[in-house]
Amino acid sequence: MKGKGIKVLIAILVVLIIVAIALIVMKITNTNINKNNEISSNGIISLGTDIGKESEPENKIEIYNGVDRPIAVMIDNHKAAWPQASLNEAYIVYEIIVEGGETRLMPVYKGKDLEKIGPVRSSRHYFIDYALENDAIYVHFGWSPQAQSDISTYKVNNINGITESETNFWRVKDKKSPHNVVTTTQKILNMANSKGYRTTSNAKSVLNYKNTEVELEEGQVANEVTIPYSTLHTVSYKYNEETKRYERYQRGTKQTDWDTNEVVSTKNIIITFAENYTLTDVENKGRQGLRNIGNKKGYYITNGKAIEIVCSKNSRTDKTEYKDLLGNEIDVNDGNTFIQICPIDADVVIQ
Repeated sequence: MKGKGIKVLIAILVVLIIVAIALIVMKITNTNINKNNEISSNGIISLGTDIGKESEPENKIEIYNGVDRPIAVMIDNHKAAWPQASLNEAYIVYEIIVEGGETRLMPVYKGKDLEKIGPVRSSRHYFIDYALENDAIYVHFGWSPQAQSDISTYKVNNINGITESETNFWRVKDKKSPHNVVTTTQKILNMANSKGYRTTSNAKSVLNYKNTEVELEEGQVANEVTIPYSTLHTVSYKYNEETKRYERYQRGTKQTDWDTNEVVSTKNIIITFAENYTLTDVENKGRQGLRNIGNKKGYYITNGKAIEIVCSKNSRTDKTEYKDLLGNEIDVNDGNTFIQICPIDADVVIQ
């Protein structure tokens, strides 16, 4: 009997030890939970920051985020159209030559609520390529014959202001026709919805943005950039070391916003050299064509430095790829970009 009593006593002790260990583990667990949870005055437990909450993505890009579909708008760049409205609000602005040695601009907006965009002008067919690669709704006021044909051929989600009501596109009095048509992003979205166009997009950005500062350590100094498009029109940029942005000039005049008087400036500049030529369309107005498919030489400029790059576009609908001379996709600073697609023989000066 003595042997049996000892065995029972040992069994009881083992059970007590297991229970004690279990209680200690439960106490430690509850202490850790309470560190991450807060109990409100009404007894409801709210989860702490480390439990049940998704953390913000570490590499969120400010200039290009969200699911709003981009909106690309043809903007008049005739001197009589200056100054323009809302260029600084675009994540990308394309500038390409048109007839008469002039250029036109195409700002592309994403997730913006803008009460004035303009002056809006007519489409040129090669701008369509860049609206398509940004998955953008394409907005214009009239079109050239080739642009009209290409919009139909490529089934572009476009809005032609010349066929819309004056409540959606209207002429203002402080500029003269045809340089005075304006609209808003909300009007554009209303028209897009009425046409059944998709207004959301998950398309990847054309540029490889980085949320850490990109410094072109091996690049050449680029405090001033001069881009002659023609004998009539020259664009230049001057680097502001305090803001780390480039301020934009046209024909020697500093650009400002139509309403805010804010200086037009950019974080990034991309230059692409592409051959333009004169079309023989039915209207015989000297309109231009653009050979932009294939590999084109160029520059990427940011933070006071410039590097040579290769700009590659495989088709009119494909995204342009911007690579360094070693074949690596370039990193681009998280900020707005002016893409200067200039004549192949333009005497660009970077200094």
